[in-house]
Amino acid sequence: MQQTPEEKAREIIDRQLNDAGWDVVGRNEYLWGHSQAVRESLMQGNHESDYLLYIDDKPIAVVEAKRAENPLGNDVADQAESYARSAMSWTRTWSDDAHLVPLVYLANGKKILFKNLLKPDTDYQEIKKMHSPKAMLKQIGKDSAFGKLPLIPKKDLRRCQYDALFILEEKLRNGDKKFLAILATGAGKTFLACLAAYRQLTYLNVGRVLFLVDRNNLGKQAAVEFSKFDLTESGKEMSEIYSVTRLRTEDDIKGRIVISTIQKLYSYMTGGSIIDGNEDEEDEKYYCALDDAGIPVELDDDIKLPRDYFQFIVVDECHRSIYGKWRNVLRYFKDATVLGLTATPTDEAYSFFNRNVVEKYTYDQSVVDGVNVPYDVFLIKTEVTEHGGAVAEGEEYRVTTAADGTTETKITEARVDYGSSSVNRGITVPDQIEKVITAYRESIYTDLYPERDKKWEYIPKTLIFAVDDKHATEIVKTCERVFGPMFANGKVPSGFVQKITYSAGDSDALIQQFRSNKAFRIAVTVTLVSTGTDIKPLEVVMFMTDVKSSVLYEQMKGRGCRTISDSVLRDVTPNADTKAKFVLVDAVGVTASDKSLGERREPGEKKPSLAEVLEYLSHGVMTDQNLFLLRDYCSSINQRFERNKLLKYHLDEYLADFGFLPRTIAATISNAFEKGGLPTYDPIEANRERKRLIQILLQNIPARMKLLEMQRGYGVTVETGDDIIFSGFDTEKVKSYLERFEAYVNGHRDEIEALRLIYNCEVAITMPMLNDLKAKLLAEDTSFSTSRLWSWYRMVDTAGAVGDPGTEVDCLTNIIQLVRYAYHLSVTLVSLTKYANSRFNLYAGQVQNMLSEDQIAVMKQIAEYVASYGLMEIKDLYNINPDAMRQLLQIFASTAKANEEIRRMSSFILKVV
Repeated sequence: MQQTPEEKAREIIDRQLNDAGWDVVGRNEYLWGHSQAVRESLMQGNHESDYLLYIDDKPIAVVEAKRAENPLGNDVADQAESYARSAMSWTRTWSDDAHLVPLVYLANGKKILFKNLLKPDTDYQEIKKMHSPKAMLKQIGKDSAFGKLPLIPKKDLRRCQYDALFILEEKLRNGDKKFLAILATGAGKTFLACLAAYRQLTYLNVGRVLFLVDRNNLGKQAAVEFSKFDLTESGKEMSEIYSVTRLRTEDDIKGRIVISTIQKLYSYMTGGSIIDGNEDEEDEKYYCALDDAGIPVELDDDIKLPRDYFQFIVVDECHRSIYGKWRNVLRYFKDATVLGLTATPTDEAYSFFNRNVVEKYTYDQSVVDGVNVPYDVFLIKTEVTEHGGAVAEGEEYRVTTAADGTTETKITEARVDYGSSSVNRGITVPDQIEKVITAYRESIYTDLYPERDKKWEYIPKTLIFAVDDKHATEIVKTCERVFGPMFANGKVPSGFVQKITYSAGDSDALIQQFRSNKAFRIAVTVTLVSTGTDIKPLEVVMFMTDVKSSVLYEQMKGRGCRTISDSVLRDVTPNADTKAKFVLVDAVGVTASDKSLGERREPGEKKPSLAEVLEYLSHGVMTDQNLFLLRDYCSSINQRFERNKLLKYHLDEYLADFGFLPRTIAATISNAFEKGGLPTYDPIEANRERKRLIQILLQNIPARMKLLEMQRGYGVTVETGDDIIFSGFDTEKVKSYLERFEAYVNGHRDEIEALRLIYNCEVAITMPMLNDLKAKLLAEDTSFSTSRLWSWYRMVDTAGAVGDPGTEVDCLTNIIQLVRYAYHLSVTLVSLTKYANSRFNLYAGQVQNMLSEDQIAVMKQIAEYVASYGLMEIKDLYNINPDAMRQLLQIFASTAKANEEIRRMSSFILKVV
């Protein structure tokens, strides 16, 4: 129905109010405490104001709306001002006059006139755009705790981001201080943080925002996102409005938005140095040690920042253990509002944020919404990773010292068996790495991406997780050796496979190269690319290290799930068409191993390292605690080497060189305390009896150095041969996907016309019906595409019932075949295009006495379209091939006759096998 001039003007004025941050609602939609523009709001005398604008439940402005042609003269002004002086008696007002609405606006969709009735001698002035709630409060010289908050811009946000911010601000009004947003990887957590921070700074009188990260490389990414964020009132980038700094020098703490790791913030607060030359090394070492960092740091009275320095704190990746060791840093800013962001919440995170969840948006939801892509699991199992291995008697093995990297060769005196859990954790088997990488290479263009042209220089971008830096180096060398023969000169191109670890150089530059450089195909990392790093072209995530933390595993797995446009993907992977999935290659059983949330520790005093304990004792600090710690360290080291037959020789050498074992020290300390009579430690006295307990260790520097070396550990490399025992997709996971698909088509067969017809073995399934079914399947789950479903059925097929659809896999009619197979109406799954020719011949034999040769010839052409798209009519054919449509009409001379013949032929082409 055509709009009236008044309706057109109102539509524009609604938009002008929305753009200024006003939520335009009807009288029955008003929400307490919100800044809203209420349509047709009731005034005294039973009159209605076109719009009455409320802040803090008090009317602040009247808007009189007219059609575009209205010049907004004195008559309109008089009408508006009469409304502005007749507010209902039950409302509170912003002025001493109990009935006065202070601001008046006249609007016709083309121009806006404004007057402040608190300044009666002023005239109306034209303004370029409607005033925001904040601007209106400024006009009348008032303030409001939350009234300045404008409408959250829905059109620029994902639903999960909008809901999270809306609920957060609702709960802020109720006095809540801690909030947890659980958003799947790729859902835009940092963008949400940017918008929340901007609104806090601009409208809620917040002076300074802190964005906490647990790694420096994530801080670098966040600094870019915050700086370039431009969903602001003026459209300017955030860095033009507020200073955005990353804490690296003392001056950086002065930024309005400060981005920092929590350990650097702690260092600054306690007067320590915040400069570290190698942030990558800091990240990797800190990240690996986080799970052991449960003892909280202490804050004394001499803190360089006041408690109210930050009023709004956002904690990125808040599932990490920063609430263990670092919890007191956050607790110091006790009055700040704190927002936690994570895709993988822990019990500790839930507890810290009082289970005050403002949004929970899961990975599965993100896949359904097309925010992320689904994944398949491809398993590579070798003999040693499944069952362990053995080093035969007299066989050589290499031992590498973790402390300095030196290597020595040893020979076994007897056979030594090792379990599968030791592989790549203490024991490296080069042949296992070789076999795994070879199996992966052989699967790329046969199993993982068989539809792609076999171009080895453009294999899918692959990220491999290694145990440590040494393991990563071995994997890189193996990849070069395994993929080399695939290239003309027998060598991989320069930069084809590279490490991204703290020892490999600038990780930011390497990550950027991996993201955009065509030549860089395989990246090997330990933890530097495990969380938060956005590499959208990544299509394969390979685990060559087991991960026991469920949170870390989900984060590492999530590196591959990001969506990417087809054109951008082809820029870096030219032989790819689209990123419909990513593949998780499991070479160590990570998908089946037990996971935990990590060790939980009660708060307590920080535990000194062995090196620190030895230093304290060497200076005579013979406390009970230091002696007990030395006892425990010595006992643990001794037991570890006694159990490891390949490294037990270190104990023998220790005894031969120093005349005692680490357990000797542990036993001496234990016996002394059990017997009693040991003098109490006195910091003033010499404590000679206590010193005598450990003098054989403390007075022998080589023994102390060897003990420290043994604690750091050793890597063992054995040349045991290995064999692949399985290489293929995880069929159990695939079966669960197919069960969901089959449950959907069975559950909706009475309501979706295409499903009803297929179930009833009818052939009148039209192209529009199939398009509708295709859309509904993808809306249910984006992984329910024709190609994905077909590939899943091929993965679980053991009887040869599922054929290869080849290049025709995405034909619309293959949906019919998939559903028939799911309904068990067909015992085989074969593309309809495979039958098209033989079925057309049956049709041609039946109609040869009814149709001319020319008519049969043109129907043969149409048969190809029916086999691909389903039953169609002349109008459908026009959208596919207008020339074929015209030829069909010409030869049959009648639309009705042509449609009838198409239906007759379709009954053959679409018939159930």
